[in-house]
Amino acid sequence: MVLRKLFLDQTIASPLATTVFYTGVSFLEGKEDVLEDWRDKFLNTYKTGLMYWPFMQFLNFVLVPLYLRTAVMGCSAFLWAAFLCFSQESGDGTAAVALAWLLSPRTKLPPLDSREEK
Repeated sequence: MVLRKLFLDQTIASPLATTVFYTGVSFLEGKEDVLEDWRDKFLNTYKTGLMYWPFMQFLNFVLVPLYLRTAVMGCSAFLWAAFLCFSQESGDGTAAVALAWLLSPRTKLPPLDSREEK
């Protein structure tokens, strides 16, 4: 049952939520091409989510007592939302860029265009 939940979440809910986030924020920012960020960052974000969410959900279902599961998933979702906001603003959807920024936040990230060329 747990594996089925994880599978459905990663194949249906995650791509849908990521798409809604990137296109929705672009729409709210008034960008002409609301799909630009989605095209640039969706695949990286989806891959990063595949490393994060199954691990967090598995730990939640296996180790966390039932009465704390909602709080643990809420904290996990908060961290994920912070990552998504960082990726929308200045990241490329990969955990490596976010971790590099966390380890030295005063360092300016190169523009997204110059990172894509490498």
